[in-house]
Amino acid sequence: MPRSDSLPVLSLSPTIALAETPFAVAAWENDLIDAVGSLCVGFATTAAAYDDKAEIAVDNLKALHDAGLSEAVLPRNLGGRGLSYQAFGEIVRMICEADPSTGTIFTMHSGAGVSLAQLTHETLGSFYADELRAGKRFSNALSEPTSGNKFLNPQQQALPVDGGWALDGAKRFVSGSEIAEYLLVNALVDGEPTFFGVAPDESVTIIPIWDTLGLRATRSQLLSFNNTVLRASQRGRAPLFTDFAVIPAGLPMISLGIADAALGAIIQHATNRIILGKPLSHQQWLQFEVAEVQSRLESVRAFIRQTLWQADSGVPAFFGNLSRAKYLANKIAVDVAQLGVRVGGASGFLKTSPIQRHLRDAQAGQLMAYSTEVLAGEIGKAVFGISETEDIETESN
Repeated sequence: MPRSDSLPVLSLSPTIALAETPFAVAAWENDLIDAVGSLCVGFATTAAAYDDKAEIAVDNLKALHDAGLSEAVLPRNLGGRGLSYQAFGEIVRMICEADPSTGTIFTMHSGAGVSLAQLTHETLGSFYADELRAGKRFSNALSEPTSGNKFLNPQQQALPVDGGWALDGAKRFVSGSEIAEYLLVNALVDGEPTFFGVAPDESVTIIPIWDTLGLRATRSQLLSFNNTVLRASQRGRAPLFTDFAVIPAGLPMISLGIADAALGAIIQHATNRIILGKPLSHQQWLQFEVAEVQSRLESVRAFIRQTLWQADSGVPAFFGNLSRAKYLANKIAVDVAQLGVRVGGASGFLKTSPIQRHLRDAQAGQLMAYSTEVLAGEIGKAVFGISETEDIETESN
């Protein structure tokens, strides 16, 4: 055996080697990732101001479009460049590390635009694809106040009218709705969840209630639909397993980016805060705590990367793993952010500190559908092999 003094010394940088592992992506995707990374430097400097004012960072969104993201995220069969899940996920993570409100709006906008192009592929698909590439803004209007997390299973009925169906109801948490030119809306038509594209008119109004705790700059408003006509010509098919699942892939990366930002704030504060003549980072309790959350964070990152690789490779298990990825990313983001509050102490409560913003944003991530509680139930059922039918029968008894 080698002598102990010849053993290699363990040396880890704050971002360990795993996080620097290259993706299995095309050269043009790496170039796009680099371009977005450069933009994110500027996004990070303005994130606190946009959050404080609860104002949408329109310039950030325009910069992302100008960098080519709108065309990149469109699948090739819709005239886009066909960004891979792996590259898309890393881009969302990077944006959300810098400014999670911008990253959230980008994810929801891309999800709505791509979904409308996919769901209406046989009719208006090329129109929506062209509008997305042209820089028009899209928003998801799927979640209902009374349907909980089941945003793909609406409870509101759309009633037949000339040219389509009329929706009288509300949709909540519509990110970026104030600048949206098209909405992805769903409702029950003849008892079935049905999806439509809607260009907001005077029948769609914003209920001015937005004063949230986290992700303030998303301005995810409540929309009221007052007998809004869902036109038959703008009706889409049901989502398919083979569709590019923008939002399910983006949601875990939103929380992962927030977790990375929160860990960065901990390192920054603990390195520069002097306690009894030494940086706070020299205290052993903090080293132990950081070791725990940083190791868990890298484990979650590895799982998410594997899942996105599965998605690119067509492995059927990827969709269920995206739900588990969101659950894990939500939990670790909250835990890292809560450690940040402990490390920051009273100064972490000040508005000038990024620590309090990371904590608020991390909490918002786990409330997005599906919430961590709903996901935990679904994961638990899968572990026990409990089918949906068995669960319904148990509840009825």
